[in-house]
Amino acid sequence: MKLFRKLRRNLIAFGKFKSYLVYAIGEIILIVIGISIAWKINDLNDIRKNNIVEQKIYNNLNEELNTNLHVLNAVIDEYPKSITYLENTLKYVGKPTNELSKGAKDTLVNMINKEVSLLDSSINSIVNTTKFEIIESVDLKDLIAIYPSKIKVFTKQDEKIRAIIADRVKPVLEKHISLADLLSNENLNYKHIKEFGSKSDYSGLLKNKEYQNSIIDRLLQTEIQLNNAKVLRGKTKLLITKLKEELE
Repeated sequence: MKLFRKLRRNLIAFGKFKSYLVYAIGEIILIVIGISIAWKINDLNDIRKNNIVEQKIYNNLNEELNTNLHVLNAVIDEYPKSITYLENTLKYVGKPTNELSKGAKDTLVNMINKEVSLLDSSINSIVNTTKFEIIESVDLKDLIAIYPSKIKVFTKQDEKIRAIIADRVKPVLEKHISLADLLSNENLNYKHIKEFGSKSDYSGLLKNKEYQNSIIDRLLQTEIQLNNAKVLRGKTKLLITKLKEELE
C-alpha cells in the first residue's frame, strides 16, 4: 500500500495526470475484482455450509420417515383384524348367555387398542424454522409442508378411537361384566371370588344400546383410521423416494 501511495504522489508531482488517471482507474478495477472474489468465496462457503446442513436435515428426516413407515405397515396389518373382531362382536347381539362360548365372552370384553405413536419432531423442526428455506427442491418442500397435517389427522383419529373405548365401552362393560371372569379357573386363590362375587350379565350387556352403539362407532372409526393409515403411508413412501433422489 505504501508503494501505491508513493507512485500516486510521484505521478501528481511530475504532472503526469493522464498516467495518474489510468493508474487510478486500474486501482479501482483491482479493488472491485478483489471485493468480487471475496464475495464469491463467502458465497461458496455459505453454499458449502448450507449443503452440509441440508444433508443433515435429509438424513434425520429420512430416518424419521422410515420409522413411521414401519409403524404404519404394522397398523395397516392390524386394523383389519380389529375390524373383524368388532364385526364378530356385533354378531353376538341377541344371543342368550348359555350360547356364548369362553372365546365369545373374551371377545365381548376385549378392549385392547394399541396407541400408535408416529414421529414428527424432525419434520416439524423443518417446517417451523429457517431450515425449510435451505431445501432447494420445490417438490420436496411441497411434500414436507403437507406431511404434518396428515400426521395430525391420523393422531386425532387415534385419540377419538381411544376415547370411545375409555369413555363409552369401558363404563358399560364394568356395569355388566365382572372382571372375575378374566381370572384363571385353575388358580385356587380365585375360587372364592368366582363363587361368591357378583356375576356377569352378558345378556344384559348385549341388549344394552349404549354398548351396541359404542361398538358400532368404534368399528366405523377404525375403518376411517385404516384409510387414514393407507393415505399417510402413501405420502410417507413418496417423501422417502423424493428424499432418496436428493441424497444420491
